[in-house]
Amino acid sequence: MRGTMPGQECAAPAGYKGIPVKFSANHTSQHYLYAKEHKVRGQADKPQLQKNTLFVINIPAYCTEKCLSRLFSCCGHVESVEVLEKPAPSVKDHAVSKFFNLNALKGYKVAYVVFKNSSGLHEFNSLKFTTPLVLSGEDHVIKTGIQGWIEGYEMSLVDVAELQAEVEQYMQEYDKKVAEKEEEAKEEEEPDEDGWVTVTRKGRRPGLARTEAFSIRVAEKEKKKRAQKELLAFYAFQNRNSKKEFLAELHRKFEEDKQKIAIMRAQRKFRPY
Repeated sequence: MRGTMPGQECAAPAGYKGIPVKFSANHTSQHYLYAKEHKVRGQADKPQLQKNTLFVINIPAYCTEKCLSRLFSCCGHVESVEVLEKPAPSVKDHAVSKFFNLNALKGYKVAYVVFKNSSGLHEFNSLKFTTPLVLSGEDHVIKTGIQGWIEGYEMSLVDVAELQAEVEQYMQEYDKKVAEKEEEAKEEEEPDEDGWVTVTRKGRRPGLARTEAFSIRVAEKEKKKRAQKELLAFYAFQNRNSKKEFLAELHRKFEEDKQKIAIMRAQRKFRPY
């Protein structure tokens, strides 16, 4: 989405509200963010996301989560902001690692802005954004270009102690999950009241259900195997014929050589030594 000049309105997509922004107070061109209430079917287990979440699109690459949190704080207390490359089925609620899975997002992005209370969405719907909001100011500078690269390099420097603590915490959680799975496996192997034990196939390739699609795939594999066997048999027959022809050619040449030797002996021209 290209920038627009002051006073020039930009048509918002259906269901979205346009929010004019500009990079700094000195910039004349402005950019539009588009936002609407986040509603997705099949999230009955997370009703708070239906009432408190704002979905934002057309976010430029230099606009960070802190910047979005500051922009939408005019509507209410912002609890969290998640910036993604494309829309996701639901807002992620797991902890994000500081050192791993750090994929830099390029190009325009989308974001989920979660307010602490549902009043944040009501305030957003009632507001009219007539003047552009400033993204980068004196108290909230957005570094771009070489300054942004320098800041990214400085942030990439790893604190060994902090990294070690995160790795140890991850390993503790992993060992806990493994122990829970082992306990569940032991409980499954325990005999029931009648003394029977349920035996299941375990390993990298567990047993497959005999569905219709699976039976069709098995039949196709058997058909291919039979075709390959027939092809191999044809090649064997061809090889036998070629060997017979080769032996017949050798026998013919041997008889011709015998006749030549007999003629040379009769003419006393044969001297093998």
